[in-house]
Amino acid sequence: MFKTIKTIISALFASILLLSTTTGSFAIDKLHFVIGGGAGGGWDGTARGTGEALTKAGFLKSASFENMSGGGGGKALAFMINTKPENTILVQSTPLVLRSITRHKGYVKDGGSGVISYKDVVPIAGVIGDYGAIAVAKNSPFKNFKDVVAAYKKDPSSVKMAGGSVRGSMDHLIGALAFQEAGADPNKVIYVPYDAGGKALAGLLSGETQILSTGLGEVMGARDQVRIIGITAPKRVSDAPEVPTLKEQGFDVQFVNWRGFFGPPGMSGSMKKEIAKMLGDVQKTPEWEAVRKRNAWVNIYNPDKKFVKFLEKQTEEMTALMKKLGVI
Repeated sequence: MFKTIKTIISALFASILLLSTTTGSFAIDKLHFVIGGGAGGGWDGTARGTGEALTKAGFLKSASFENMSGGGGGKALAFMINTKPENTILVQSTPLVLRSITRHKGYVKDGGSGVISYKDVVPIAGVIGDYGAIAVAKNSPFKNFKDVVAAYKKDPSSVKMAGGSVRGSMDHLIGALAFQEAGADPNKVIYVPYDAGGKALAGLLSGETQILSTGLGEVMGARDQVRIIGITAPKRVSDAPEVPTLKEQGFDVQFVNWRGFFGPPGMSGSMKKEIAKMLGDVQKTPEWEAVRKRNAWVNIYNPDKKFVKFLEKQTEEMTALMKKLGVI
């Protein structure tokens, strides 16, 4: 009887010890993700997918999400800068660099006017890359990008291109690059901006536009509704082997859009490093791989100072590209 009681107590103690170890193993208990666009966009998918992987893999106890549309991400940036929220990170991508290059104003410090750059927030880490994609509705007569180019050259007004953000954004530039490579004037292509990828997809499916320029990850889950007719990868990706590249169709357009996370001004160095480490460690887990594969992302982990150097280099590269396209 005594041995039985002793065994029960030992088992109970072991259970309590295991529980306390598990619950105390979270590097950070909770994290709030601010998303500068609407549902269904690349920022939205990256934030929610990252939060999903972090919680399922046991790095994070809970994750919450807030969509804050406005000004091509400017409203969310201003929120981070002006309120300096705790335990909050902002998802961003190449458009953050584009803002400073194009001198995009609005939604800035204390409600004034000016230009925001990545230097106004705290770069934590770049996490993934997403290839650009050109998609059409399933019932579209366009079977490939050559068909789109032929229709455009016959009647430029017959091809309207949807994107999930403002003119001069990443969605716009991806499509503009493709048309320029085809010999068209990218500034004459009709671009219809929507608030994030979900609404841009709806515009395509409703017939308001004929093609959609977006990120590959944004349309991976909509392949029952759309046909992806070209991506900006150097070769076909293993997560979507049926999708052709623009390069193999004779249009050598190669580009990958990074996405990463930023903290508010004043974020402590220890918090920044903790989150950066967590974002890197999660990429080694099956939970992350499930999210990555679902979106056909490329793992691009650039923490802290490496991320800053990457952003500095991309500013130079994107400036040259936008001058080439005639955007600036």
